[in-house]
Amino acid sequence: MGAYKYISKVLQKEYKGESDDFYDYDAVLRERLIRWRREPAIVKVERPTNLARAKALGYKAKQGIIVVRVRVRKGSGHHIRPDKGRRPKRMGVNKLTRRISIQRIAEERAARKYRNLEVLNSYYVGEDGQHYWYEVIMVDPHSPAVLADKDLRWISEPQHRGRAFRSLTSAGKKGRGLRNKGKGAEKVRPSLKANNRKAK
Repeated sequence: MGAYKYISKVLQKEYKGESDDFYDYDAVLRERLIRWRREPAIVKVERPTNLARAKALGYKAKQGIIVVRVRVRKGSGHHIRPDKGRRPKRMGVNKLTRRISIQRIAEERAARKYRNLEVLNSYYVGEDGQHYWYEVIMVDPHSPAVLADKDLRWISEPQHRGRAFRSLTSAGKKGRGLRNKGKGAEKVRPSLKANNRKAK
């Protein structure tokens, strides 16, 4: 079994809150979340928390690539209760969820903070009662090290500018319904907009 497989197994035990005779995985995750809560909402990190997942999504430890940890609130957005006449059924403010996922919100916030970088991908690293944490892999499209890398140089091409805002990342494509290619997915291509949002 390779090193990345062991890293994945340990993190799965942490997320499940398991413990054994030698190691309390739940306590490790709890201590980490307490530390993260005290940090700002968007933090550049030295190395990925889940190295195996980051490598699978295209991370490389080289110049021009950074990892940013983003904290996003749980639940739906803030909705103001209407002050004009409504029947009780239409007065509600709960369960009004957004059209984009929490992960996409995290990617967009990271992209706004680091405007000279492009979002490559992102992955889940933890949650508590109030927040989710995602780590976003960001690439400098003008870095010589990235331009010389055969696996990453595609991101420097002009059609990939603003990937996070155009839902071209993995999380974005999932939210647009592009993962399902079978029956019922006829109206997701070329886009939802082109089909009057009938696919969702």
